[in-house]
Amino acid sequence: MTDPSFVRQRHVTDGRDLAYPPLPEALTVPVYDNHTHLEMSDGDEPLDYREHLDRASSVGVRGVVQVGNDVETSRWSAETAAIEPRMLAAVALHPNDAPDYAERGELDDALAVIAELAGRPRVRAVGETGLDFYRTEEGPRREAQFRSFEAHIEIAKQNDIALQIHDRDAHADVVATLKRVGAPERTVFHCFSGDVELARICADNGWYMSFAGTVTFKNAPKLREALASAPRHLIMVETDAPFLTPTPYRGRPNAPYLIPHTLRAMAEIIGTDASTLAAQITSNTELVYGRWDSEPVGPPPTTPIGIIA
Repeated sequence: MTDPSFVRQRHVTDGRDLAYPPLPEALTVPVYDNHTHLEMSDGDEPLDYREHLDRASSVGVRGVVQVGNDVETSRWSAETAAIEPRMLAAVALHPNDAPDYAERGELDDALAVIAELAGRPRVRAVGETGLDFYRTEEGPRREAQFRSFEAHIEIAKQNDIALQIHDRDAHADVVATLKRVGAPERTVFHCFSGDVELARICADNGWYMSFAGTVTFKNAPKLREALASAPRHLIMVETDAPFLTPTPYRGRPNAPYLIPHTLRAMAEIIGTDASTLAAQITSNTELVYGRWDSEPVGPPPTTPIGIIA
């Protein structure tokens, strides 16, 4: 039987440092990690989701939104959040996975699974969904991304839950789709990657912007300018773990317990103190997803999560 703690293994790049960074100084005011992938194994000594959450709690990260990318990881996210009080779930087909489902003739069935999962307790978002043109050229695969994105928007609205957007090299088309179809009341640009202009568009529409470790990278001045221009009541913080580890540990495995590095960098960019920013982000996050303790968790399952008995 497979280890229920992990569904995926991160690809190991030659020469990458696989040691988890040390614990940072704890935050005085706690925050939430808006977007993480704890189902994915990484590092020379992989941490399961309970170890991740224990470390996060010790440094002032109160809870996480665990995000699915396909049917399997979305199911794992929903089932794990159902038994873990420090976790809420988001479920979706990633825009890079949706075309694969379409080519196999399975997109409608996969979307039906996402729609069912979206109605479960402690599933508070549909995501990550959106458009990714970095690897996808014009043609049928890009058309499948649009079809999937629009279906996810409707699922979020039908369940009155948030939408977490993946937007890579597709800003104009993501914005146009949201305006054409009608964005959910609570819409979040995960790992915000735009400039001041996209930040202005988000602000004008009341869309949230979630910043990851990329805001600490030396080659991201436009991202820092966007953060500085964004209304504070519309910003969040995330890891996108195990990816996008913040400076000074870029390239090493990422985890929710490293949020303090990103939050403190954000506070410096904005020109405020970390505690004030943490309080604002915590309020923003709970407005989008609700409280982590508003629904009870259930007992551990008799069979491993994600495994059919």
